[in-house]
Amino acid sequence: MQLRKVTAASAAVLALALTATACGSDDKDDSAGSGGGKKITIGIKIDQPGIGLKTPDGKYTGFDVDVATYVAKELGYAAGDITFKETKSADRETAIERGDVKFIAASYSINDERLQKVDFAGPYLLAHQDILVRADDASIKSPEDLNNKKLCSVTGSTSAKNVKDKLAPKAQLQEFGGYSECLTGLENKVVDALTTDDSILAGYASQDANKGKFKLAGFKMTNENYGIGLKKGDADLKKKINDALTKMVSDGSWEKAVTANFGPAGYKNEEAPKIGNVVK
Repeated sequence: MQLRKVTAASAAVLALALTATACGSDDKDDSAGSGGGKKITIGIKIDQPGIGLKTPDGKYTGFDVDVATYVAKELGYAAGDITFKETKSADRETAIERGDVKFIAASYSINDERLQKVDFAGPYLLAHQDILVRADDASIKSPEDLNNKKLCSVTGSTSAKNVKDKLAPKAQLQEFGGYSECLTGLENKVVDALTTDDSILAGYASQDANKGKFKLAGFKMTNENYGIGLKKGDADLKKKINDALTKMVSDGSWEKAVTANFGPAGYKNEEAPKIGNVVK
């Protein structure tokens, strides 16, 4: 009798374990990209206002967040099915290759070097390298006017070097740890201009604390084609994302997201790019 009791108890435990395993499988990332109540992990930036920002209350805002959420919805995922994961610039290809994320929307410019490792859907935004100046500064009308001016960018960025090497060789480069420090320096007249992608600059200038203080020069010094990065060779997912981006433009959601995230800075965005049209 004792043996029967132990056996019956073991069977009950096994049944419970199998039930828990079956229920838990719905929490895994859906590799087929078909939704169905499963979860999806998407790579974004969490420290770029207007692009991808994690707010103190744990929410995520920005144009890339809006794009990623729209695409996920078209793939069959509700907002609650999405887990946003910070992917820093240097980690993006690795995160995709390892399967840490399903796709990445993080001011991710399409270029030949990255295409060796990952595929891209899109592009969904054509940005340009630009400069941000104080709203009352009328002294910088062209990139050449940056000669003998103090030009700020973040440590390790190539943006300021591009200006000095190609456009204004006498510009005085100032490297700070982050864009927020550059903005403080710009406001306090420690530096004369800040340079990076115009979309990123517009995001910072659009913050409530910065409205009316800064303006974009509109120089369009480079072309930056933002795409959605995904695992190389996943043609099915790439097509689904491209279809979602096309729909986002056609139903007006793309323009609405641009206005909401960049509008307060007077950002003169390009029209939505055609899928597959990477502007050199």
